[in-house]
Amino acid sequence: MPASLRVSRHLPALLLWAGMAACAFGLVAHRLWEALPFPRFFEHLLLALLALAAAWPMQRWRGWQRATALLAVWLAALVVFAGPLPVLAVAVLAATATGLGSLVMRGPVALPLGLALVAGTLGWLLPLPVHHRAAYLACCIGVIAWRRVAIAEAARIAWRQFGDATRAAPRASTAALLLLGLAGTGAWLPTMQYDDVVYHLGLPWQLQQTARYALDPTLQVWALAPWAGDVLHGVVQVLAGVEARGALNGLWLAMAAGAVFALVALLGGDATRRWWAVALLGSLPLSMSLTAGMQTELPAMVLLPVLAWLVLREPAAGPPRGLLAGALLFGALCGLKSMHAAMALPLLAWAGWRHRAHLPWRWLPLAAGIAFAVGGSSYAYAWAIAGNPLLPLLNAWFRSPYFAATDFNDARWQAGLDADVLWDISFDSEHYFESFDGGFGFVLVALAGAWLLALRDPRTRALAIVAGICVLLPLLPLQYARYLQPALALLIPAVVVAYPLLAGTTAALWTLCVLNLAFATNANWMLRTGAMKRAIVSAGADAPVLERYVPERLLAARLREAGNRDGNVLLLPGTGLALAELGQRGRNMLWYSPRWEAEAVRADADASGRAWAALLAGNRIANVILKPATLAPAQRAGLQRSGALLAGSAGDAQWWRIPGGIPDNGRP
Repeated sequence: MPASLRVSRHLPALLLWAGMAACAFGLVAHRLWEALPFPRFFEHLLLALLALAAAWPMQRWRGWQRATALLAVWLAALVVFAGPLPVLAVAVLAATATGLGSLVMRGPVALPLGLALVAGTLGWLLPLPVHHRAAYLACCIGVIAWRRVAIAEAARIAWRQFGDATRAAPRASTAALLLLGLAGTGAWLPTMQYDDVVYHLGLPWQLQQTARYALDPTLQVWALAPWAGDVLHGVVQVLAGVEARGALNGLWLAMAAGAVFALVALLGGDATRRWWAVALLGSLPLSMSLTAGMQTELPAMVLLPVLAWLVLREPAAGPPRGLLAGALLFGALCGLKSMHAAMALPLLAWAGWRHRAHLPWRWLPLAAGIAFAVGGSSYAYAWAIAGNPLLPLLNAWFRSPYFAATDFNDARWQAGLDADVLWDISFDSEHYFESFDGGFGFVLVALAGAWLLALRDPRTRALAIVAGICVLLPLLPLQYARYLQPALALLIPAVVVAYPLLAGTTAALWTLCVLNLAFATNANWMLRTGAMKRAIVSAGADAPVLERYVPERLLAARLREAGNRDGNVLLLPGTGLALAELGQRGRNMLWYSPRWEAEAVRADADASGRAWAALLAGNRIANVILKPATLAPAQRAGLQRSGALLAGSAGDAQWWRIPGGIPDNGRP
């Protein structure tokens, strides 16, 4: 046998096991057993066993597939922990979106297309006082009644495909849904992640409380940043009357699983490989962390693989519905974050090349207009109001008065774009995002050989190239690992289809999934410190969990319950926090509000407290939230001069009320 043929025969095994061996070496070399959160891993295993036990009666007495019973268990748990009204609101939004999206393309793909249409349309209407529950319900009911046949058809297709796939690979589907369900437990938590509390919650709460969104970058410099994801959170919150982040994230996670499943199917993967893709996606540590927050990487994990699915499918005769659908998705990615739009560019280039012989040139201007209409609202408003469509980014160029004339940059994530950056992200994760080592998972290293095999396979070559580019693109401006997560939703289908079936390789893949799960809570400090256990013990009540992690949110809730809307609410700098849910009443003294940050520095320079008292009075501050342990002497003196009275406490935070909001004019 020629040497080249022998190499070709053994190359798949050599490449695959080289990646797995490199992963094992990295675990040992970086002593990652020291970072392994054993209690959390044990809790996840226990949850998996409890889910299987709860599914058994439906399997035994109702004759359901085990995977179907598991799906019902996870859905019931979401209702318990996220709340029935939020789940119902998300179901209404999903049905409405499916009806709208079916105008472009019918079937399950109509759901993400419809969500893009909803987010894009409402983005332009944010400053208008039209976002009432009655208005939303009327629109949703009207669309559902109008498009009920298409909605029912999409639901039937999705359910039939799910049933067929579970029957074709019962074991793989059960394991995949266990991992996906565990990832979805992040949706059981209340909203507590830092970026959500200081920024993302602002839009949903303003829509619920005032039926409009104030386009004001004075109080929050990110107020005009891309908002498509927050708009959808706002829709379900207005419909439910309460925060509905967890329920919506459950839908996003399910859609991401469906997207990678469909992409593997289109690439020629059998039912088992489709479930492998779902399992790998669910096992990624950031999948669990993202369902616990409002970051845009979760919806981007849906839109990018759906866009790749559109590129791969053969265009149908007649109007170029695929092109229009692609424009919707690209616009939605722009509306989520400019970084996601940049990651979509390789997909657009691939689409142009793949369909170069049949490009509908006369439809391209319409497609570009649709993309702008769906994703351009935040950029247009930011340019008109602040003079910088990307505020606070690139402000050295645009020189908006709402931020310093410098390019925003987070120096924490400038570790350098070295040749071993993907290795470091996998094993030295804490230097690449807010995590502990191992918090990104090990797919990039363990499946590096499988990615090379995907480059050899004609079915997966183009997707593997595009996915590789999408992994590297976010690392060019800064080395922040969370931005890579959507690219993994492209990478996983390619490597799964090319994954060789050899002795021990199936076990290796499931071992990788378990390894990712073991380090899942390292992706977020709250998860690592037992937030999930607290949520389960409290049976879905948010207060005990918030008191441990973000007690300021409990004080904000008491402020709303008190019903006193006179005066503003100030969070003192020592809290290290802003409360976006306070809307236009809230004031913070962090870099998010440069004017107020400067005022804090000036007031702290006056040890007598007169400057603080004048600042409080001059800005109609009626309530102050603080942490006594971090209260500066000048701040304490200013509160005393203002006659502040302790109104409540939660955890290590306190709420002080200023009677009348009028100080003693600085008299000693």
